[in-house]
Amino acid sequence: MTHVPPPLDPNRDPGDAWVEAPTGERYWGRFGAAGLLAVDDERGVLMQHRALWSHHGGTWGIPGGALHEGERAIQGALREAGEEAGVPADAVRPYATIVLDRGVWIYTTVLARVTRSFTPVAGDAESLDLSWVPIPEVAQLTLHPAFASAWPVLSTLVAARPVLIVDGANVVGSVPDGWWHHRRLAAADLVTRLAALARTGISGRDLSLPGSRWFLDTTVVLEGKARGVAPEGSVSVIDADGSGDDSIVALAAEFVRTGATVTVVTSDTSLARRVGEEGATVRGSGWLLSLMD
Repeated sequence: MTHVPPPLDPNRDPGDAWVEAPTGERYWGRFGAAGLLAVDDERGVLMQHRALWSHHGGTWGIPGGALHEGERAIQGALREAGEEAGVPADAVRPYATIVLDRGVWIYTTVLARVTRSFTPVAGDAESLDLSWVPIPEVAQLTLHPAFASAWPVLSTLVAARPVLIVDGANVVGSVPDGWWHHRRLAAADLVTRLAALARTGISGRDLSLPGSRWFLDTTVVLEGKARGVAPEGSVSVIDADGSGDDSIVALAAEFVRTGATVTVVTSDTSLARRVGEEGATVRGSGWLLSLMD
């Protein structure tokens, strides 16, 4: 083990450079930086024991690094985690981000749920070790100071399981655009717009949750002539055999029992009362429409 950093690659990306604040602090990443906090329900979170030559070497943090010019934070975090820790991009699903803005420099932590098991492998000299650490044991490690400061908030995001259930009939019916002539087409348009929203995410402020953006698991419940629409992206579709309201209440209750934080979108006061009794939060159709617009 050495405290001497390897020589910088002369052909390195332009983003691999220091940024200096007016107060003298230096931050790595000319275009900002991002890291991946991979969460496995059984093994905990993936932690990186940083090489001794690195900034705050010998401490524990998460795989990450400088962004390339024009690169989105999620793309950069996945790329860096692949390069440093062998994290397959198709084995994790980003579900939230939290942003640290220093004015001259921005760091984004990308939280991602593991969707299939993998073994991390150090792909460069930046790691002494890579390990899955149970969530209660993370604070016992000698953490990178910035990660240690962020962990109290990050730990709440790690435990969060927010889901969105959409009353398709109520949301579609709230806009008098002739939907009643083409119920299935109107429902399909709703699913497409929800899929776009799932890709861009919803701000934590709009959800009353910590974190910058959330990419929620979303389920649309359809009934009657609107049924038969295919799911799209991360948006699931349930065709109610009978009452759409009954299906929504049952689904909300099931999610709540698993520990999820459930938001049901409907302006139906009776349905709102029923799902509220199951422990769900309710948002009106106008709330969702404003986000999709």
